[in-house]
This record gives sequence, C-alpha cells and structure tokens, in this order.
Amino acid sequence: MSNKPQSDPWPMGYKILPRVEGVGRELVEAFRAVPTAHASDCMGRSVGALGLRPFHGDTPMCGVAITVRARPGDNLMVHTALSIAQAGDVIVVDGGGDLTQAVFGGLMRTTAMVKGLAGLVIDGAVRDTAEFAEGGFCCFAKGAIHRGPSKEGPGEVNVPIACAGMVVHPGDLVLGDSDGVICIPAAEVASLLPRVRAHAEHENKMRDAIRRGTTDPDRFNSILRKKGIPESLLIKK
Repeated sequence: MSNKPQSDPWPMGYKILPRVEGVGRELVEAFRAVPTAHASDCMGRSVGALGLRPFHGDTPMCGVAITVRARPGDNLMVHTALSIAQAGDVIVVDGGGDLTQAVFGGLMRTTAMVKGLAGLVIDGAVRDTAEFAEGGFCCFAKGAIHRGPSKEGPGEVNVPIACAGMVVHPGDLVLGDSDGVICIPAAEVASLLPRVRAHAEHENKMRDAIRRGTTDPDRFNSILRKKGIPESLLIKK
C-alpha cells in the first residue's frame, strides 16, 4: 500500500463543500423568539460578531449558516454559496473586513429573497443599500460602498470561518437583531434552548420587581463587599 498522500481534488485556494443540514427546523423556529442578548448572556457574554450593523431595519434574523471565505473585494464564492443555499439559510461571509469593494448587492438580494433565504452576514461591504432598507431580507455588514467586486476567487464554501471575530461552522445557527449577530454551534443549540427560556423568565421577574420597587440591593452589595467597599457606601434599600 502506497504511503503517498492523497491529492486534494480542489485547485489551491478553492474549495466548495456540500451544504450542511445542521440545526433542525423545529429548533430554528424555537430560536426565532430568542434575542441575541439572551443567547449571548447564556453563552458567557464574550462571543458574537463585532463591528457589524443592520442595513435592512430591525427585523430579527434566524437561520442555518452557509459559510464563505472570500478574497477581499471578490464575490465569486459568494455567488456559489448563493446557488447552494436553501430556504431559511443565512450566508455568512469572511470578507476580511474589506470596505473598498462591495461583494453583495441588489441583484443578489433579489436572488436570495426568491430562494427564501433568511439573511446575510458579512465582514465586508455591500451596496445598493436603498434596496436593503426596503426590508424583506436581513443584511448585517461592516459597511457599504458603490464600488463593485471582482469575480475571480480564490475562496471556499462551507468551511469553518471567522467573521468579524465570530467563529462559524457550516450548519451552525445564526441569530441577528438590532443588538448584533451571534452564532450558536449546532451541537449546542438544543441544550441552550431551555437556558435562554429560563433567562427570559428570570428577566421578566426582575422587571416586575423593579416596577414594584421590591428589588434586592444585596444582588450587587455582595459583589461590592468582596471588592472591599465599606458598608456605609453600599446600595441602600
């Protein structure tokens, strides 16, 4: 038997892998009502994308990730991902944070809407922002510019990526709203659901207590005592 390594069928710098089913439809539907802030709190408060903003308004986004690693300023593999994606998917693009050329625009948005995709998350730029502002398709991007992209590659589809500081694997669950974007690993989605529901219930109880004026100052006083703050300076009831 030969010890010669098997050759990679893909040209250097290019790879297109099949769509990953990832999270089931019932779990996706269950997470549509989950705010990104609640998911973030239950995941340690230090995960999720940084520096992205919504271009579509405040409609929340929830769907399964189709990942793209694109050469900055090039959208060949973004088009490829768009052809692979299915209804309810979110295309997540590592565009290297480049803002010199847009890699997603109005015609691609129309294609995505016809296919019923849930949204786009891109560490890079978009254009035709007036069309995105009409709503109907969620778009979170780092910025916008009129300059269009090249279509040469290289790039990869459905591989692990880092998008705006957020690790995303194909098939992961992606949430987005006016607070930002967060990715939940597919293997953790089911176990996270009861935690985010309990978190929401806890916040509702705290909100009611605030309205009734019955909050407990010891919630923070216990922390302040550990920091050495004198009793005379602690929060009073």
